[in-house]
Amino acid sequence: MDYILQTNCLTKEYKKFRALNGLSMNVPKGSIYGFVGKNGAGKTTLIRLICGLQEPTSGVFTLYGIPNDSNNIIKSRRRMGAVVENPSIYLDMTAEENLKQQYLLLGLPSYDGIQDLLKLVGLKNTGKKKAKNLSLGMKQRLGIAIALAGDPDFLVLDEPVNGLDPQGIVEIRELILKLNRERQITVLISSHILDELSRLATHYGIIDNGHMVKELSAGELDAACRKCVRMEVSNTSALARVLDSMHLEYKIISDTTADVYAKVNVTQLTTALLNENCEVLSIQEKDESLESYYLSLVGGGGNA
Repeated sequence: MDYILQTNCLTKEYKKFRALNGLSMNVPKGSIYGFVGKNGAGKTTLIRLICGLQEPTSGVFTLYGIPNDSNNIIKSRRRMGAVVENPSIYLDMTAEENLKQQYLLLGLPSYDGIQDLLKLVGLKNTGKKKAKNLSLGMKQRLGIAIALAGDPDFLVLDEPVNGLDPQGIVEIRELILKLNRERQITVLISSHILDELSRLATHYGIIDNGHMVKELSAGELDAACRKCVRMEVSNTSALARVLDSMHLEYKIISDTTADVYAKVNVTQLTTALLNENCEVLSIQEKDESLESYYLSLVGGGGNA
């Protein structure tokens, strides 16, 4: 498999704080790689390192097979586009003027392609409206347009839907999918909105305390996210007694709700619960979510 980005035992320390702790990850060419972790887990630190904004304390990474300590890493970075933390835009300029400024910074010979970029991100009709008057979602799309100005084939997005309303989230999602499917752009996207990430990602890297906990494909995640039966009953204490007697694995969610991780004989189970004076209110099949799987790996608490 070809990889756009690989890191090997990457470490970044700030005085006594270790933001990255031997991080090893692999971003396949053509993928949408979902980078998952709590706030402070090291996601933005990794992004800043690969963008050349900071240097690692130890360990190595490669972009397109070029090591980070090679003089040719600059050429590799020219094939990248990135939106780190917040979009880098000039608020007193229009969307078109922002792109012209980026073209000048990149030393591009003409402004050809700017209108196509504005159309691609849905900003072609913003006219003379200054960036400060754009919605948050439009600013985010302008940031992505600026990142695309150099025609990269690797796009790095740090929390691209953070703070957006539902419509803005949908627009960013559709844009990322379009870039990946139609332009074959590999995307590394960090996000704490795990449900949204599961609608996009083809691969995942789950990071905790600066260390990679698990890397897997979307298919492997589907297999790992266990199916269960969500039961709502009048008394989960009685349900627990019955499930224990039947040697079935379960998890109590609340006083009235539990997940049963087994194929359930509904007739047998309901009969046993009736003998315990426990009423079954509802039964439905349920898949474990990305969020549940994530929490099972790194534990609860904090945002992802």
